[in-house]
Amino acid sequence: MSFVGLAADLLEREAEATWLKVIRDWRDSSCIDPDPANWPSRDLAVNWDRVPGTLCHSCSACRPEQRTPSTEFDVTLYLAGRGAGKTRSAAEDMAAAGLLNNNWRMAIVAPTYADARDTCVEGESGLESVLLRMGVEYTWNRSIGELIIPSTGSRYKLFSAEKPARLRGPQHHRAWVDELAQVAKRAVDTWEMLLFGMRLGRHPQIVATTTPLPLSVIKDLLQDPDCVTRRGTTDSNRANLPASTLRTLHNKFDGTAKGRQELDGDLLEEVDGALWKQKQIDDDRITDGLPLTYIDKDGMVQPFALVRIVLAVDPAVEDRKSDEHTGRRGRQDPDETGLIVAGLGADGKVYILGDYSMRDSPAKWAAEILRVYDLWNCNEVIIEVNNGGQALVDLIRTTEALHGRNIPMPIHKIRAKQGKRVRAEPVSALSEQHAVAHVGVFKLLEDQLVTWTTDETESPDRLDAYVYAVLHLRKAGIPKPPRRSQGVIPRHQMNVRHAMLGRR
Repeated sequence: MSFVGLAADLLEREAEATWLKVIRDWRDSSCIDPDPANWPSRDLAVNWDRVPGTLCHSCSACRPEQRTPSTEFDVTLYLAGRGAGKTRSAAEDMAAAGLLNNNWRMAIVAPTYADARDTCVEGESGLESVLLRMGVEYTWNRSIGELIIPSTGSRYKLFSAEKPARLRGPQHHRAWVDELAQVAKRAVDTWEMLLFGMRLGRHPQIVATTTPLPLSVIKDLLQDPDCVTRRGTTDSNRANLPASTLRTLHNKFDGTAKGRQELDGDLLEEVDGALWKQKQIDDDRITDGLPLTYIDKDGMVQPFALVRIVLAVDPAVEDRKSDEHTGRRGRQDPDETGLIVAGLGADGKVYILGDYSMRDSPAKWAAEILRVYDLWNCNEVIIEVNNGGQALVDLIRTTEALHGRNIPMPIHKIRAKQGKRVRAEPVSALSEQHAVAHVGVFKLLEDQLVTWTTDETESPDRLDAYVYAVLHLRKAGIPKPPRRSQGVIPRHQMNVRHAMLGRR
């Protein structure tokens, strides 16, 4: 390293040490102490409103779980009930970061752009409210979702799970993810894309606030030694909530699973109203390969084989909605294309073999269909054609021609006429009857299964493809021997171990 580079590095280290001391002193101080020497952030103290009940929510006079930890962390996860003060806690943290650092770049991520704008910035407990109380000058461009503090040059940029691809380019020193569970449910790659962008400064950090759901991203964070977990309940914030509201909520939800999750902030293993339960999936899971034999209905031991393998596809359709930023109609990022491989065993059970779902262009997922079809020696492709119809099949046929395939894949087209609940309930019942087994762990697929409830109008693509695969296998049954005069090359019964090596 050159002398200039070494000097710059030492200056940056010194600046970081100073900032960490300021942060720790600020969090150890009290904004209601009568002695001004003990007020938080001496340089900022003159801007604080010290009216009782409007504390800064980050100093020692506030509830401990609302204060961002002064210890080192990669992520701090605030799991709490509704109305517990999660938004205010994160807004205070982000305001402090922007005031105590020069030229920081920070992200605010929410399930939708409207959530980020209306709650995280403009809401009663949002970033604007904190900055206004402190008397800090700022500029806020709601059309592009950018807030700037001119005195320090720090910028806040809004992102949503509606457009995860927008997180591919920007870099950040700090980020706030509001309602992480809902962000992950809408698009798990939003969280992944954010992690790739946390690369500014010596120790970029994420503040995540959420009402808990049993999703793998939350479970993984709870096991991460570099994640600090804070917990809170709705009652913890009763001083700032209407007594009538609390009374109504407790009368309706006390003693229920929804009450434990939404009021107490408990992470439940089972979501109230979900058709699939994690325990039943775990009980039937196979982790050491498919069985070699099975016992038939007459009690005889028979050799096991997969007699039919299908690839079920729920295609993503381009979504053209009014853009949240400008109000004009524009393209949203497409949903994932659900790609699920499943096999029917000689024992009559359905075995989930692979999840290859992806968010990409139609050309990419069409090519992936061909690859996975050959990898597993599938008998046919099952594709839902409600949106796009024959054009989706034509795209696959065009892709086959580009790859020099002379014999087309058998494609079974499904046109869904029943509601999502009507389609999903029989498959859920089969799971309860131990007729469906997962060969391996499919975290993202299982997250969708165990959190989707029948009162939701939309269902995720992995779940839909899963349902199509199981229903088709149960209906089609064991395939008849192909007639060679038809010119069809049969897909032989296979040893699936080599295909598993290529599974994501």
